[in-house]
Amino acid sequence: MSPRIGLDFDKVLNEAAEIVDSEGFGSLTLAVLAKKLNIRPPSLYNHVAGLPALKQKLAVFGLERLFAVMEEASKGEIGDAAIRRVGASYVNFVRSHQGLYEAGCKAVDHNDKEQVAAGRKIVELSLKLLQPYGLSEQDALHAVRGLRSLLHGFVSIEQSGGFGLDLDLDQSLQFILDRYLAGLQRSSN
Repeated sequence: MSPRIGLDFDKVLNEAAEIVDSEGFGSLTLAVLAKKLNIRPPSLYNHVAGLPALKQKLAVFGLERLFAVMEEASKGEIGDAAIRRVGASYVNFVRSHQGLYEAGCKAVDHNDKEQVAAGRKIVELSLKLLQPYGLSEQDALHAVRGLRSLLHGFVSIEQSGGFGLDLDLDQSLQFILDRYLAGLQRSSN
């Protein structure tokens, strides 16, 4: 069977991303995607090798989109102000793209070279942002893990409705990032 005219892998991937962002990562099936594309499910095999392969491509797509948002927010700068902007952009990305974010977190395959490369770009950007603190290579990696944990924890609690107090979430995020940065500044002195 030949592929449908006007339908290509990018269109399939973008429609799958819309599904996971609006309905959740777990809601993605080939039947749901085919219905959204107005095709029969077997026709999807002209573009993807199956649901696991599609989810891996979504993971890479999500990581690449997150990296692009973080890189843009850094504005080519490093240090405190850039880290604050990147942290806010990370949280805002997840608010808008919960499914893509979840794909990048859940479908981790350390043997998938594309996914490893996409994740490595985020780590390398984070390391670059941390250069002004004069951390050793190992400490810088620990600091990247700390920043990721801080941001991931924040969005996870927010997504689950865990922040029930009447307090501005963006102010809370900046407060937490400021304390993280103060700790880095103290350790670099």
